[in-house]
This record gives sequence, C-alpha cells and structure tokens, in this order.
Amino acid sequence: MSLVVYAAAVLLVVAAMMIRRTRTTPRTPLTVPTRATAFLGAVCFICAAPATLAAVNSATGIPNFGAPLTYSVISAFSCSLIILLIYWRGGPSDRIRRMVRVSIAVYGALIVAIIVLFFLADADTERLRDLDTYYANTPYMREMIVLYLLGHLASTIVLSVVCLKWIRGEVTGLLRVGLRLILAGLLLDVLGFELTKVTAVVARWYGYDVDFLSTTVAPPAASLGALIYSAGFVLPRLVSAASEKQSLANYRALLPLWAVLKDVTTTPRTEQRRPLWRQLPSSRLYLLEAQIHDALLDLTAHFDQRIGEAAHSVALEAGRSREEARIAAEKAMIIDAILRASGRTTGAADPPDEFRLTVDLVELALAVSPVQDLTPDQVRAH
Repeated sequence: MSLVVYAAAVLLVVAAMMIRRTRTTPRTPLTVPTRATAFLGAVCFICAAPATLAAVNSATGIPNFGAPLTYSVISAFSCSLIILLIYWRGGPSDRIRRMVRVSIAVYGALIVAIIVLFFLADADTERLRDLDTYYANTPYMREMIVLYLLGHLASTIVLSVVCLKWIRGEVTGLLRVGLRLILAGLLLDVLGFELTKVTAVVARWYGYDVDFLSTTVAPPAASLGALIYSAGFVLPRLVSAASEKQSLANYRALLPLWAVLKDVTTTPRTEQRRPLWRQLPSSRLYLLEAQIHDALLDLTAHFDQRIGEAAHSVALEAGRSREEARIAAEKAMIIDAILRASGRTTGAADPPDEFRLTVDLVELALAVSPVQDLTPDQVRAH
C-alpha cells in the first residue's frame, strides 16, 4: 500500500503548489479544473486507505460508510478528469459550458445513486479491504459496486478516445508527451484496476475466489496509473503557466516603450473587446506588440539614415558583430525618431530606402525607457 500513500502525497503536493499562487501568477481557464483534479485524486487514495475507512465508519457509527464515500469521491475524480480534458482541448465557450454541465449532471446522479443503494443494502459486517468481493452478491451493494466501476470505466474510455483522436492530429512538444502519458496511465488503470476488480467481482458471482486481484493487484495499479496520467495533465499545464508568466513579464517590460510611443504617434489604438483583467497575459502581450509595431511604422517618416549609419560604425569599432551593429543602428534611429516626433530634435530626416524591424521589442523598451533624459548626441552613442 506504500504506492498508494506516495500517489496521495504527490497529488496533494501538486494541488498545494497550484493553490498557493502569487499575485503575479496568471489565472487561466485550466487553473481551477487542474487544482480540483489533483486534489480529488489525492482524496481518492486517502479515502481508500483502510485506516481512513475505519475512522469514517467509527465517526459516523455506520458500518462500511467509508465505501460509498470513497466511491463517490472516485466518481467525482472521474468527472473532474473529463472536465479537465474539456477545458484543455478548448473550443467555443458555450460548448465547453454545456459539456461541463452534462458531465456534472451525469456523475452527480451517479453519486446520488451510489449513496441511495448503500442505504438500501444490508451491509452490517465491516470490511476494510475486500468489501467489493465480500458483498459482490449482496442486493443493492452489488448494484452499487457495479455502478461505481462503470462510472470510472466510462470516464477512462472517454478520455482514451479523445486523447487518441487528438494525438493523431497536429500536436507536438510537451502536449504530445502529456497525451502519451495520459494514455499510458489510462491503459494501466484499465488493465490493472478495472479489469482486476471486475474479474474478482464476477468470479464471486459464479462461486470462485480470486479476491487477491481486487485486494492486492488493483490498488497499486490504480495508484501508479493515476500518477502517470496526472503527470500527463499537469506537465503541459505547468509549462503553459510558465509561458503565461513570461508573457506577463514581457508585457510589463513593454509598457514604458508604449508610454513613450503613444504620445508621439497618430496611429489609432486597438480597441479592446474585453477588459485587460479578463484577458490572458499572452493576449495582452499580442495586442500591445501590435500597437507598438504600428506606432513604429508610423515613425518611419522620422527615421534618419545618418543616425543609423553612425551608430552602426560606432558598434563595429567597439568590436561588436554585424548583427549587433545592425540592432544598435535600429535602436538609435528609433530613439532619434521618437525625439523628432516629440519636437525635441529638428532637422530633415534621411529615411532608409527600406526598413524592417529586427530588434527585440523588450530590448528596445529597455533602451527607450530613459529616452526623456537623452540628448541627440547621446542617441548616436546609444
């Protein structure tokens, strides 16, 4: 049972890491489903432990009440996996909400049926390890056991089918790795948990005893499978969160550049369909970069080729590469153009025959942020 404990511990750590988010960590539509799945997965293994079952039975005064509690949590976990995959795959928001509501309704009804069947059954003998097989032929308990196994199997089949269709498409990188991990974990869950549990229960129906499949083989197989497919879900999610956090950092780094450009350009600003606080950092960054590019294009009339050539020569003389010298020339022309557009530098500009921005916008933002303190001579040496 040590693997069960490890599985619960790992999933709890993952859930805790995701719950403990700083103000700078972006929230995405996957945040809540991922946290819920990791938390419910950990609760499944905690509830299934014999010590927990005994404590629940003792606290409630109802023999075997830990069983429907555990089965309900397993059903909720199965539902959370489907919901997580729905959000992960994405699509129209109306379709996502409809599919989530259907999933919750189906598994909510399943949980109610499990609890009702338990109270209708006669199960006064406490069984902490072999309840599934011990009560396999008991009216209502039999139906309760079959229902929770079918509910878990249904979620496994749905996840497998969707992942197989998805992995055959144009998915690469960590997303593809995540899908393969999910499929591997689901395969182990089906073969190691579902098949062994069903075999042991059906064997009891026909008078055979292979209880070891349910008590010895199934628990560690389920734990290992859960760890594998949870890693498949979490890996792309963590990478996505890191990417969004970087987007947020870049967005904030570009704000000083936009603060300078928006006052010297006549380019109309892009209208926001949704407030910024409701947009992902990557969306905010994309819109801001588009506005900056439009503003720089508007400034090309103020570009002075002589400023660029002077900065290029100075960079080469300082031992920089040709690439670094070209970027330095672009920065110098852009800063000078900003000064010209703001009226701080006068004179006829000598625009380049053809200009294509290659400088990184974040680097440019760092160079332009102190532009209000620069003089035209400092521009040439910048």
